[in-house]
Amino acid sequence: MARPLRAPADPDTVYRRRWLTLLVLCISLIVITLDNTILNVAIPTLARPANQGGLGATTSQLQWIVDAYTLVWAGLLLTAGSLADRFGRRRFLAFGLLLFGVGSALSAFAPSANALIATRTLMGIGGAFIMPSTLSIITNVFTDPVERGRAIGIWAGVSALGIAIGPITGGLLLEHFWWGSIFTVNVPVVIIGLVLGAVLVPESRDPAHVPLDPAGAVLSIVALGSILWSVIEAPSRGWSDPATILGFVVGFAVLAMFFVWELRTSHPMLNMHFFENPRFSAASGAITLVFLALFGTLFLLTQYLQSVLGYSTVKAGAVLVPLAVVLMIFAPLSNVWVQRFGSKKVVTTGLLILTAALLLFTRFETNSSALTVIGVTMLMALGMANVMAPATDSIMGSLPRAKAGVGSAVNDTTRQMGGAIGVAVFGSLLASHFSSSMAQKLGGTVPAPLLAQVKNNVAQAISVVAEVPAARPFSGPIIAAAKESFVGGLHVIGAVAAGITLLAAIGVARFLPARAGNDDEQEVTTVTAPVAVGADRR
Repeated sequence: MARPLRAPADPDTVYRRRWLTLLVLCISLIVITLDNTILNVAIPTLARPANQGGLGATTSQLQWIVDAYTLVWAGLLLTAGSLADRFGRRRFLAFGLLLFGVGSALSAFAPSANALIATRTLMGIGGAFIMPSTLSIITNVFTDPVERGRAIGIWAGVSALGIAIGPITGGLLLEHFWWGSIFTVNVPVVIIGLVLGAVLVPESRDPAHVPLDPAGAVLSIVALGSILWSVIEAPSRGWSDPATILGFVVGFAVLAMFFVWELRTSHPMLNMHFFENPRFSAASGAITLVFLALFGTLFLLTQYLQSVLGYSTVKAGAVLVPLAVVLMIFAPLSNVWVQRFGSKKVVTTGLLILTAALLLFTRFETNSSALTVIGVTMLMALGMANVMAPATDSIMGSLPRAKAGVGSAVNDTTRQMGGAIGVAVFGSLLASHFSSSMAQKLGGTVPAPLLAQVKNNVAQAISVVAEVPAARPFSGPIIAAAKESFVGGLHVIGAVAAGITLLAAIGVARFLPARAGNDDEQEVTTVTAPVAVGADRR
């Protein structure tokens, strides 16, 4: 039996503070959305020897400094959401923030690359408890469907801020401080989140006191971890590598066992019958495909800005700021359109706008202006704003509020898995196109050993020209071929990503209900103040 929670605050007080509660949740969210984008800026610094201000990290260590966080975070999301529902969402939000803050402080002063991998893993555990807790608390505080949609729109806008402000913040910090400063900035934000959360965030949990599902938790962690590990490793090891194939086989086999177990157990961690509701399943599918296309293209767009157009890290981040601004403005506004036209039309329209923006990737050239990139990314953001918030609201609104933690975890897991697959698949596709294009353009023009050094990726080609004396006589043809090959690959990726989002639009138009129906009118009994308030105010 779980220990009783602290007595809830006065319902009227909770209701009056609901927007301040959202502010605290957004503060808690921003630290984890910033994490990977700000870290990517420091990768070259971490590769330097210790006497040059780095950690001397190898290529493999650099990869796992980034991926250890992602792997642990995605693997634990379902378990973290389930535990938060069971024992208290505010409690586990605070637990996640504490772990994330401690991990950040330890990461800032890590003495070696392997130590940094370990501390990043601790940060990943913390992040896994933060993200689903924020969204599930929103669902329990904002019980009016209209206000909930608006609040989730703000949440969705804030969750995308890291795309733009991460590179800028990281670049400025690295210009003035040591590499560990990118982690120290998390600590004061975590402290603010903990202090304000203790005052302004009400506690809530599933009142049913169902037993835990340890078997389901273990199966979900192994399944999601194995699949994500294979996705991460496939671009470097190869998709046909035995280890990659084994990881996928194990992951999907265990995932099937997880589904069977959840269907048969009397107290499932994830009720599989949730997927029978098209608001839940269609919206989850849309988010998966959108983030697959989005993360894959943005990952390559960052390389395009820096390696092809020659922008600094700070300038590349500045070019993406309008994307974040559009998201922040239009994600909350998407609720207005949902109320007028219904989720189906809004999400479908958003996906079609995103499809058009991705098709415009085929217009990028080796000398495109910053205004061209800004225009395309702003159009992307407009489409995303009208997909992310309404689809997330559909997922959360289709579930009992008592299961908000698990519902939020499903939403976060689909985003993370879709994004990781997009980066891996699109990265591999671009690498294949780049290699063959470089061989075609430079074959017979440059010596074979030199071609082998420059045909892997555009950044490496430019680096070889700058650092290898034997490459300098061929610098002009190599740089031109590298930029043209990358842009050609970007055109292919844009077309493929547009096809994916178009399929998502067709699926949403076919399966997502136009309106919520009676989902938001469910009778849900909880011990939390926000739900009681919602019942009074609706």
